Amino acid sequence: MGKLYIVPTPIGNLDDITLRAIKVLKEVDLILAEDTRTSSKLLHHFEIQKKVFSHHKFNEHKTVESLAQRMASGENLALISDAGTPAISDPGYLLVKACIENDVEVECLPGATALIPALVNSGLPNDRFCFEGFLPPKKGRQKKLKQLAEEERTMVFYESPYRLVKSLEQFAEFFGADRMASVSRELTKLYEETKRGTVVELANYFKAKTVKGEIVIVVEGKK
Repeated sequence: MGKLYIVPTPIGNLDDITLRAIKVLKEVDLILAEDTRTSSKLLHHFEIQKKVFSHHKFNEHKTVESLAQRMASGENLALISDAGTPAISDPGYLLVKACIENDVEVECLPGATALIPALVNSGLPNDRFCFEGFLPPKKGRQKKLKQLAEEERTMVFYESPYRLVKSLEQFAEFFGADRMASVSRELTKLYEETKRGTVVELANYFKAKTVKGEIVIVVEGKK
């Protein structure tokens, strides 16, 4: 019986990979990668020469069962995403579920994720929080925001640069203009930035500049 390893990869700074992650990636029979082109740079950097199979949200529904069978037959596989921990707003959940249903052992290594550094860095209460990932882009978005207006825990969202200002303006509309928040972008990279203030102050700040990269928004809960 084989095994599935969930292996976090750096969200920017390559030094953030763990020694254990490198060891696992060098020892497995096959690496499943969200984007083989992105992952090839990482694998080349750490001299990991393994067969890589494309595993992304567009094909995972069709392939999880056959992959689980391969592990049930004795192969060890590692799953990596483009950055961070697989299955957190990335492919992975369906494969883990298929492995459990086929009695294949799953082991998730601890490691890089954008969620926790952004939360801790925000200065907002982090003893209790909820992770909302990406808000629905259109359908169901307003309903979700109305529900979250009553949320008392600190909320964490992932967002694209193109919708950052829109989201902050909607937070002001649904949560109140004085709701405190924090925006972290380019985490672990050269131009890492965390900006704190009310949702209105942050919306005005980011309106005036060009934003790139992955973004984490941390929002104060209802008092």
